[in-house]
Amino acid sequence: MDIATLRDQLSDIDRRILALVGERQAVVRAIGDIKDRSDKALRSYAQEKVVLERARQEASRVGISGDLAADLLRRLIHESLTLQEQRRVEIRGGGSGRRALVIGGSGRMGAWMARFLLSQNFAVEVADPVAPEDDFPHLARWQDSELDYDFIVVATTLRVSQEILDELATRSPRGVVFDVGSLKAPLRAALETLAESGVQVTSVHPMFGPDTELLSGRHVILVDLGSQEANDKVRELFGSTMAEIVEMPLEDHDRLIAYVLGLSHALNVAFVTALAESGEAVPYLAQLSSTTFDRQLQVAAGVTHDNPHLYFEIQHLNAYGGEPLRSLQEATARVERIVEAGDEEAFVRLMEQGRRYLAERDQQQANL
Repeated sequence: MDIATLRDQLSDIDRRILALVGERQAVVRAIGDIKDRSDKALRSYAQEKVVLERARQEASRVGISGDLAADLLRRLIHESLTLQEQRRVEIRGGGSGRRALVIGGSGRMGAWMARFLLSQNFAVEVADPVAPEDDFPHLARWQDSELDYDFIVVATTLRVSQEILDELATRSPRGVVFDVGSLKAPLRAALETLAESGVQVTSVHPMFGPDTELLSGRHVILVDLGSQEANDKVRELFGSTMAEIVEMPLEDHDRLIAYVLGLSHALNVAFVTALAESGEAVPYLAQLSSTTFDRQLQVAAGVTHDNPHLYFEIQHLNAYGGEPLRSLQEATARVERIVEAGDEEAFVRLMEQGRRYLAERDQQQANL
C-alpha cells in the first residue's frame, strides 16, 4: 500500500471523526434544552471528571495516549459548554423590545459587549467615530443620539470614558449607564457626578478579553455606586451565563487590579524585553524549547498582541500600581542574590513559600 492510499484513508477517518463531533454537538443541544426546562446548572464538574476518567480508560483499551484522549474531550466539553451557554443566553435574554447603545462599540471590548447584548435580543446601536465591523446601526457621535436607551455602555479608553461620563451627567439618560474600564479611580468623580444627577449608574469590569466565548470560570466585577436598581439590571444581563459576579467597593478595585493585571502585565513585558534585548539571535532561541519557557512565551505573546495603550493606562493611571512593581523588583533581586551566593536552602525556601501560597489559593477557590 502506497502513501497516497494511506493518506486517503486518513482523510476518510478525519471526515468520520468530524461527523461524530457533529452528532455529539446535536446531543449536547438536546441536553442543554433539558437543562433549560428544568433550570439545571449548565456545568457539572463531577460529570466532567467522569467523562475524562472514562476517556483515559477507553484510550488505554484502544492503544492511544490517555493525555491525548483527555485533551480531546476537554476541548469538546469546552465547545459543548459554549454552545449551551450561548443557547441559554439567547433563550433567556430579556432584551426583546429594549434598546442598548455601546459607545466605543467598534473597539474590541466594545464589539464584544455589542454582540453580547445583541445575543439577548436587544436592539443595539454603536456610537464610534469608526464604523463597526459587524452590521450594527452606527452613529459617528453619540452626542447626536436622543439617548433613549435601556442600557448605555461606555467602552472607550479611560481618559475618553471620563469625558463621556461627565457629559452624560448633563443629559440625564433614562437607562442604566455603566463603563467597562480596567481602572475605576480615574473615573470616580465622573461616576459620582452621574449618580448625584439621578442616573442609574454602576461600574463593570469584565475580567476576560474580547476573544472570550465561554464565560464559565470567568469573573465580572461589579462596583457598587449606590444604585441597587442599576446593579440588579447588570446582574440580570449576565444571569443567563456561567460568569461569576464579584461585587466590591470602588476603593478596593484598583488596589487588587494592580496585582491581578498590573503585575502580570509588567512581568510579561519585562520577560519579552529581556529576551529581545538579550543579544541572543532569534533563530537559535526558536530552535530551543522547554515546558516552562514555552508556556511563559505563550502568555507573553498574548500580552504583546493586546492594546499597548490600554496596558499603559492600567500601569500609569493606577495609584496603587507602584507597589506590585517594587515587589517584583525586590523579588527578582532576592533571587539574584541567593543564586550568586550559592544559597541553595534559601532558594528552596522561596519555592516552598510559593508552593504553599498557591496551594492556599487553590483551596480558597475550591471552597467558593
